[in-house]
Amino acid sequence: MKVATWNVNSIRLRLDSVIEWQTRTGTDVLCVQETKVVDADFPLQAIEDAGFNVAFFGQKSYNGVAIISKHEIADVQKGFADDDDEQPKRLIAATINDVRIINTYIPNGTELWTDKFTFKLDWLQRLRRMFDENCDLNKNVLLCGDFNVAPDELDVWSVPAWTGKLHFSKPERAAIHHVKQWGFVDAFRHMNGDLQEFSWWNYREGAWQRNQGLRIDHIWVSPPLAEKCTGCWIDKEPRGGERPSDHTPVVAEFAL
Repeated sequence: MKVATWNVNSIRLRLDSVIEWQTRTGTDVLCVQETKVVDADFPLQAIEDAGFNVAFFGQKSYNGVAIISKHEIADVQKGFADDDDEQPKRLIAATINDVRIINTYIPNGTELWTDKFTFKLDWLQRLRRMFDENCDLNKNVLLCGDFNVAPDELDVWSVPAWTGKLHFSKPERAAIHHVKQWGFVDAFRHMNGDLQEFSWWNYREGAWQRNQGLRIDHIWVSPPLAEKCTGCWIDKEPRGGERPSDHTPVVAEFAL
């Protein structure tokens, strides 16, 4: 089974690209972030017409997540259990082929030590608590999405340029590592060792052309699922296309 994560930066703007990519690559499950659309306006029909099932959870102009699957989608969870209706739409989970898949768009944080940065750190604590309370490390669990954090030095194009900056600050890295310490294995590192590749490049400053990126989109898996992982890679082709998202897909394949 092939699972991918992709921050598409507007599902309606890039719908044709998303359907074409998932179909062409034979991806079984595509987890998307920043759909930027309320549920009533989500392009459900077009995705179903292309032969996929989909679960989605969105809001106007910002955030939003969805899971697009060739297979049946069961036991859908939208947001944290204790969320109210005003909470940003940043998390959706479902069971597909006996794998519990959690797709998340972790808050950006905007600027260090602002209210939004504190919200990001708190949100990561809630994410870890969700796994502690609701998931079994001995089963097939997959966490993926736009984490908005580069966990380690290999995940930034320049450590001096990013030290102390948003996405690579010590508090963010500590918070994301706390989530990982639930027992997750980083599928990309598991399969590729110290290979340095990125999943996001700023639209500005020629970052894509200079390969000045960050690896902030991730697929993390429980130990039983890590044992079944046969490959994990970053597909850069969509980032070089016409009107691309600033992110590109990360893909993992499993012997399931």
